[in-house]
Amino acid sequence: MKRWIQDTSIRILDIFGSVLGIIMSIIPILIIAFLIKREDGGSVIFRQRRVGKNGSYFIMFKLRSMVEGSEDLWSRLIEHSDVDGMFKMHEDPRTTNIGKFIRKHSLDELPQFWNVLRGEMSLVGPRPALIKEVESYDERSQRRLTVKPGITGLWQVSGRSNLPFEKMIDLDLEYIQHRTWWLNIIIMVKTILLIFPSEKNGAY
Repeated sequence: MKRWIQDTSIRILDIFGSVLGIIMSIIPILIIAFLIKREDGGSVIFRQRRVGKNGSYFIMFKLRSMVEGSEDLWSRLIEHSDVDGMFKMHEDPRTTNIGKFIRKHSLDELPQFWNVLRGEMSLVGPRPALIKEVESYDERSQRRLTVKPGITGLWQVSGRSNLPFEKMIDLDLEYIQHRTWWLNIIIMVKTILLIFPSEKNGAY
């Protein structure tokens, strides 16, 4: 019963938060969409299959920050990842000029409010994992899939890509163990405070 109340309260928070986020992000998304189109004329929204709760798959939305066809180049760059266990590069050659800015300030993730409203993600939770990443998970890492992935999370407000993969797992499992709607609010407030001082947020 306690877990049901916890999950229900978090879902209510997700619905209200995502609706508010969608409304507030309309103008920023329109501006960024114009800049993306002006730079290379390609698509504005990037869609990618990610792993959700209990290993289910869903299509995650992002504002496109890389060149068209960037996923085709992924296999050539994976060995140059700066973070073991997941793909992250400080100087990813696929990133566009506007993409560097929106990734630095996490603005590319604004369309994910739709994923939250649809129930595929939560406002707060573990980072949505790539299918190829999950294929290499050990039993402990698999536990991060017991809750919905989030737009932000304890890892994101604790250093993000500045932290090693194992530390990310530690933080995700710590969050899952202590997960409440109040903790989610605290993490969301910290996330907002970290959006613009990008040198501290670990995003790239």
